[in-house]
Amino acid sequence: MFDIGVNLTSTQFAKDRKQVVSRSRDAGVTGFLITGTNALESQQARSLAQQHTGYCWSTAGVHPHHASEWSLETSSTLRRLAAQPEVVAIGECGLDFNRNLADHSQQEYAFDAQLALAAELQLPVFMHCREAHQRFMAVLKPWLDKLPPSVVHCFTGTRQELQECLDAGLSVGITGWVCDERRGLELRELLPMIPAEKLLLETDAPYLLPRDMYPRPPSRRNEPCFLPHILQQVAQWRGEDAVQLGQQVDANARRLFRLS
Repeated sequence: MFDIGVNLTSTQFAKDRKQVVSRSRDAGVTGFLITGTNALESQQARSLAQQHTGYCWSTAGVHPHHASEWSLETSSTLRRLAAQPEVVAIGECGLDFNRNLADHSQQEYAFDAQLALAAELQLPVFMHCREAHQRFMAVLKPWLDKLPPSVVHCFTGTRQELQECLDAGLSVGITGWVCDERRGLELRELLPMIPAEKLLLETDAPYLLPRDMYPRPPSRRNEPCFLPHILQQVAQWRGEDAVQLGQQVDANARRLFRLS
C-alpha cells in the first residue's frame, strides 16, 4: 500500500522524521509521496525524498492557501524542482473556498498557472479542492486533454462531485476523513463508486488522524504508519479483500506517478 500524501515537512515531524519513515516501512507501507505546498516546502520535500531514494518521492507546487505567493520566481523554482527525479507531480494545487486564506481570483490564477506548467512538463497534478468544485472544474477542464492522468487528493465532496471527477478521468485520493463518524459518513457510502483502478489512499499526515483508531495515539498526530488502518476500513466498506486492495492502490500510485 502506497501513501500518496504525507506532509513530512510539517514542524510536527521536526524531531523524528527518520523515525516516521522507519515506522512507515515497518507497518508495511511500500512508499509515500511528500507534499510540497509552497516554493520553500517543495524544496524541502524534494530534499527529504532524496534522503530516502526509492521509498519517498515528492511534489512541487503551491497550495491554494499560499496562492498569493505565486510569482514568476515561484514558477521558476517549481520548474527547476520538476526536473529532479524525486519530484513526480505538480502540486499540491487547486482551490479552497472553505478557509479562504487567499482571494478566489488569486487561487484560480495560481491553479491555472500550475496546470499550464504540468501540461508543458507532462507531469501529473496533485490537486486540492474544498468547497470549490464548480470553479475547480471550470479551471481544470480546458487542461484535461493536455494533462497526463492526475489525482484529486483528500476527496470529501458529494456524489455528483465524485462522478464529475471520475468522468473527467481523475483518480481519487481517500484519507482518514472517511473514518470520521461526524463528517465521513456520506463519503463512506460513495466508496463503491470509485473504480478500483482510480482509487488511491493517503494519510495527509500529520492531519486527519482516523477518529476510529483504538487506542488513539497519545500525540493525536497522524503518520503514514497508520495507512494500514485506513486501508482495512476502506476495504471493509467496499466489500473487498484488504490485501488485494493494498496491492491495487500501490499499483495505481506507481502507474500514476510513474515510479520505478
